[in-house]
Amino acid sequence: MEVREIKKELRKELSFSLGMNQKLTGEIVRERVAKIFNYWEKEKDRVIARDVQEQVIRELIDEFIGFGPLEPLMQDPQVTEIMINGPYQVYMEKDGRKVPTDLQFDDETHLRHTIDKMLLPTGKRVDESYPYVDFSLQDGSRVNVIIPPLSVGGTTVTIRKFLRSINAVEDLVELGTIDQRMADFLVACIKAKVNILFSGATGSGKTTTLEVLSSYLSPLERIIVIEDTLELTLRQDHVVRILTRPPNIEGKGEVTIRDLFINTLRMRPTRIILGEIRGPEAMDYLQALNSGHRGCLAVIHAATPFDALTRLETTALYAGLYLPVWAIRKQIASGVDLIVQHDQLTDGTRKITYMTEVERIEGEDIVLRDIFRYHVEDVDEEGKVRGAFAAKNAPSFFPLFRKKGVELSKEIFEQK
Repeated sequence: MEVREIKKELRKELSFSLGMNQKLTGEIVRERVAKIFNYWEKEKDRVIARDVQEQVIRELIDEFIGFGPLEPLMQDPQVTEIMINGPYQVYMEKDGRKVPTDLQFDDETHLRHTIDKMLLPTGKRVDESYPYVDFSLQDGSRVNVIIPPLSVGGTTVTIRKFLRSINAVEDLVELGTIDQRMADFLVACIKAKVNILFSGATGSGKTTTLEVLSSYLSPLERIIVIEDTLELTLRQDHVVRILTRPPNIEGKGEVTIRDLFINTLRMRPTRIILGEIRGPEAMDYLQALNSGHRGCLAVIHAATPFDALTRLETTALYAGLYLPVWAIRKQIASGVDLIVQHDQLTDGTRKITYMTEVERIEGEDIVLRDIFRYHVEDVDEEGKVRGAFAAKNAPSFFPLFRKKGVELSKEIFEQK
């Protein structure tokens, strides 16, 4: 408790003298705090033990240079997600498992101060008029914040860290997310401009896969990326990134994904990447696929490839065009080529469990055809999932690879 109270005192004085906007270094913070301790000892006869001083200095450096108690977790490459349930409860995801930590904030004010620091470069805010917000940190990590009274137990923060260790499909192969045949197939699909829908639950690895595959896009292409929060990082030069905008305090000025998607079609895109499909923009997405825009990449939340198409169909209906369901399904079957399904297994590992072709429509039903599958065989005593990837069928669009000048052996689809 002594450390917490000392930090509270020092935070007020340091915030006033240093401010959050200054380009600070650890040495500057250490020097200022040491001067204050020296002043307390000489003028107020208040002696702080050396080990306590060092702990306070270290934690205040983390707070002013980084993100306070979260800094050790932010720097740990093994931590993939951080979950804060009020100031006194912090969880982390490590090796695919969510576990509690012994980290705490001093109080709700301390937590909100850290959030404000995170928000400062983004121009966004969270307050009574906007009680929840999505934004990205400068390192690419994605943050969601929701505050009381919507969050009953205190301010809740979820940080999905940007993983610098995954840069190429070889990294996904090494992690066991896919095997080499699947990696070769995905890269070929990107180069041949196959329309791909990345599907899965929250945290299953959809965005990571999309970002990895985007590195294989041609630098000669004009790429338009549509997101509601900056998340994807592309390495090409000719990239245009556009973001949605929430309504202002008067409820006006909102710009939706659908608005941006419609405008994108007038921006002469070679390739469109849609951060997430969740509303009426699904109809415009299907219209684009069926009007000659090849190689579109999009993300959708769904549990299976079939569910992904059901969600796409349902969200397309939000557009209010009153089209019959069979007409929407026909556009889906004609426009979407491949569904890449992601799952997080019971042991925390992430796998691409299906690569499924949207083959054709029969009557009013869409026919799906598995290209690759991941089969779970068993779970060992330690809870580790054992399984294997298997080839199922060659895609019916295989001739497209040769047409686009992409080399890919048909042997990778042979069942072993």
